[in-house]
Amino acid sequence: MSTGVPAGYDPHAFEPFAVTVDLAVFTVRTGRLHVLLVERGEEPYKGHWALPGGFVLPRECAEDAARRELAEETGLTEATVGALHLEQLRTYSDPDRDPRMRVVSVAYAALVPDLPEPRGGGDAAGARWWDAGLPRKEPDTPEPAGTPPRAPGPLAFDHDRILADAHDRIGAKLEYTCLATAFCPPEFTLGELQQVYETVWGVELDRPNFRRKVLTTPGFVQVVEGPPRRTGGRGKPAALYRAGAATALHPPLLRPEGRST
Repeated sequence: MSTGVPAGYDPHAFEPFAVTVDLAVFTVRTGRLHVLLVERGEEPYKGHWALPGGFVLPRECAEDAARRELAEETGLTEATVGALHLEQLRTYSDPDRDPRMRVVSVAYAALVPDLPEPRGGGDAAGARWWDAGLPRKEPDTPEPAGTPPRAPGPLAFDHDRILADAHDRIGAKLEYTCLATAFCPPEFTLGELQQVYETVWGVELDRPNFRRKVLTTPGFVQVVEGPPRRTGGRGKPAALYRAGAATALHPPLLRPEGRST
């Protein structure tokens, strides 16, 4: 069977288009959900904040491009980026989503424990973590004293839509997969795991009920042998756990309704 270009086939009969990757990278910092954004250093949207990403090279697959662009634009090491859990979110292909040309983007979501502060690189003028739960501020609008910084909005291209879709996907996957442990360090307490759920879902969970569900779900977490870790306050030291071997939750851990934090 021939694997070459069929006789008579003209690849120029179709208008060319570019393929890019965009990444919605989330972490939990100081009890709040944060997203990694970069400040664009080139047109279009120069000076606007955006999701990290860029063009897929001719001999490169989309996931490799996503890891390469994330390392280039944030200054994170190749080892750090290579260890991240990337989940393909969806493809965005609206004809006018990029003013330069027809561009189809493959979007990824990444869930990570707290990482070092990023720095701009490549064609990004800057990079930083922004609170994903705060409303955006209008450009050139000063922040009131004593308030946490808000990301200037709107984001470049259709990145607000991608970010919203990624947030929804993560919230849904926490219900029926073990993805929440990707936000935690290698060894964590059940309180830290509960904080991930509360932060992403934006709800308050009942501590004894959450603990019971986690510990009775086969393969969700595995206890770490050794002394417990003191977590502050007057309570007794908390036991340490690591991610178990399971990937799916049976039964699912459904988010409660009407208990907003």
